[in-house]
Amino acid sequence: MKKYKNLSLAITSGLLLWVAWPVSPLTSLIFVAFVPLLWIESSIKNRKIFFGLTYITMFVWNVAATWWIWNASAPGAVAAFFANSFLMCLPWLGFTIVKKWKGEIIGYLSLISFWMCFEFIHLHDWGLSWPWLTLGNVFATHTEWIQWYEYTGVSGGSLWVLLSNVLIFALLKEYKENGRTKKYFIEMGSLLIILIAPVLISKSFSTKIKGEQSNTGNIVVVQPNIDPYTKVSEETGSFEWQLNRLIETSEKEIDNNTVLVVWPETALYTPSGIQEETLKKNLFLGPFWSFLERNPPISLFTGIESFNVFDQKTKYAEAMFGKFVETYNGAMLVDSSGASAFYHKSMLVPGVETLPWFLKFLSSWFEKFGGTTAGYAKQDERTALNEKHGYKIAPAICYESIYGAFMSKYIKNGANLICIITNDGWWKNTPGHEQHESYARLRAIETRTWVARSANTGISCFIDQFGNVIDSQPYNTRAAIKFPVPIVNHAPTFYVRHPDVLFEIMTGISIILFLWITYLKIAEKWFRKKRI
Repeated sequence: MKKYKNLSLAITSGLLLWVAWPVSPLTSLIFVAFVPLLWIESSIKNRKIFFGLTYITMFVWNVAATWWIWNASAPGAVAAFFANSFLMCLPWLGFTIVKKWKGEIIGYLSLISFWMCFEFIHLHDWGLSWPWLTLGNVFATHTEWIQWYEYTGVSGGSLWVLLSNVLIFALLKEYKENGRTKKYFIEMGSLLIILIAPVLISKSFSTKIKGEQSNTGNIVVVQPNIDPYTKVSEETGSFEWQLNRLIETSEKEIDNNTVLVVWPETALYTPSGIQEETLKKNLFLGPFWSFLERNPPISLFTGIESFNVFDQKTKYAEAMFGKFVETYNGAMLVDSSGASAFYHKSMLVPGVETLPWFLKFLSSWFEKFGGTTAGYAKQDERTALNEKHGYKIAPAICYESIYGAFMSKYIKNGANLICIITNDGWWKNTPGHEQHESYARLRAIETRTWVARSANTGISCFIDQFGNVIDSQPYNTRAAIKFPVPIVNHAPTFYVRHPDVLFEIMTGISIILFLWITYLKIAEKWFRKKRI
């Protein structure tokens, strides 16, 4: 029965993590979600059994919270579920080792630091980066609790969750073993401070727009609602039909004060791609240029599936017909005179848009189920795109918007508007598109920068500097929305100047603890051999 009790606790922990996740209204359950797993750890001595139970918790959480990625890519989903669950177990394994050697206080410190070190690594492009379940993301639908993210980013939220879980577990354990002792009341007081103080601090933040602002006109965001699964079909997927739909939807909202129009990811798409250097010569783009010539004051920021041809080999180019070709999931800033800037997506989705070198042996399997192995060419610089009316755009294509430090580099380089273009229709009408939209609110708070979000099938919206959503458009709806987004100039937030400093501190602590425990284990073996 004890075995089944621990199994039920492991499953309960995974389910609590899931039901607390956006867009659930039960966010507060995140503060106790790890408590069942901590209880298991305190009662099990066998490290292999604990690792297995931890894996069950993480697997339940991953599948329940992100099952919808199966709709986009079967191999990507399988890789995410199994690999991410395994990686999430490693901080807990390190925690059990440190706790055994150095006791509870250092042990629980190691759990917090190891977990945040894991999240920090996941927020960087190491091949299988998948930070969707970063703990600090859980508060995306409760921005009134986390206005202090302009200092900490999501790392502050992760620390809040971990500290709360550890303190609640310690409180319950102390009560069970010793009753209402002095230690119990100290832990109770500490817990109340940890739970309440961040919310009170958040409420103390001003809700007025920060910095000097000017208004040059309005921005129109377009949601064409084109099913990505029929995008290349002969009837509803022809390039001409898609382009006309985008133009017609845009012109319903464009007025004399419109200065910028935003189209979603891969809005300009043909099966063979669009060459960036010959845009004006592309016969398929005739209606596109006519639209811009009818509206000469506006700039258009749009997604584009594009390519460039080179005479010599480049970092990402593939040989083709005696030349070298780079393909891009890209974006373009353009007006009636032509394209002024391009951006090439840099954070590629593992298993869908790229496959790391250490999984190349699975390439045939990934391709069989619709994944990619060659991948797109990336862009290394975080350069703002300067629009002629004063907007300096920080571009984010698809899930790039879940990387806080990545996006902050644009703001540090002068961007004053975040434009997120995405095609969440690959996930169909599932929680995925809602979670993705809510994460964009975190980027607005971290950088105190307005967001214009264009999603092919939804959710399109505007988001102000405090994470408030404006004119949100439902999924599976054709729409265009308009808002006079101000151009705001203010000093960079602490997070923009020092992104993920908490993650870096915890990573440093993790390294110290790892080296310390490694030294102790080596020293113990050396003394044991010496005694023999």
